Amino acid sequence: MYPRSFEYVSPGSLDEATSILASTDGAKVLAGGMSLLPIMKLRLFSPDVLVDIGRIPGLSSIQDQGDHVGVGALVRHADTASDPLIAEHAAALATAASWTGDVQVRNQGTTCGSIAHADIAADQPAAALALGATMVAASANGTREIAASDFFVDTLTTALEPGEILTEIRLPKQGGGSAYEKLGRRGGHTDYAVAGASAWVDLADGAVCCGRVALTGVGPMPTLAEGVMESLIGTDGSDAAVAAASDRALEGVTVLEDLFGTVEYKSHLAKVMTRRALQQAIAAAM
Repeated sequence: MYPRSFEYVSPGSLDEATSILASTDGAKVLAGGMSLLPIMKLRLFSPDVLVDIGRIPGLSSIQDQGDHVGVGALVRHADTASDPLIAEHAAALATAASWTGDVQVRNQGTTCGSIAHADIAADQPAAALALGATMVAASANGTREIAASDFFVDTLTTALEPGEILTEIRLPKQGGGSAYEKLGRRGGHTDYAVAGASAWVDLADGAVCCGRVALTGVGPMPTLAEGVMESLIGTDGSDAAVAAASDRALEGVTVLEDLFGTVEYKSHLAKVMTRRALQQAIAAAM
């Protein structure tokens, strides 16, 4: 199918882009287009105006910014997957990016675009959530920061306001180790997640002192599994402690049945992926 007709604009600066968004009803931001264009072709979403930010300078780099790593709005999945700064400080996001789509999608789609789209089974939103990322949104009124824990609101819905552009993701340099695990819809790590889990864990004096676990593919949005860390913090991070903590992965989570799994199946997978991600993150933190 083809999308309904729309107006296309390509601003040359961020100020121009936010000005267009502020003055135009029904406008939508286009970066890589790997999430937006397919749903437009299916006519599930039909914006009147596409604001293509692909030519705006200064949005396509990954930068060391002291206490955090900044990922710009035009950084491709492939760049996130291979960047040494991401590998060092946010390994879970590097893995999630490397398992996003196919080669063509990874070379065209953007990390910020995937997170702003907030698909219920996408890889990178869960990693950003587990890593405690901060989202930077720009509008005609200036910029604001949104904690990842406040960013994902509902299915395909984020805390971004009309007229805002997600210009950067800030990943804290917090030590510890992180990991991402999933079962894809075509088996292994391909395609969207049937169920996936991302974990960040830090250790002190031989015990787990802090951490976060986030799930994807299971509920209506990427979700923190807070019960897992409540159980794990203070333990030695042994396999037994991880297994016991993983059993709490679904506390407070509404598991959705779909074509790829029953509630029972997805619940089982969520616990398995949580356990695997935690074991890898703990090993990386040692």
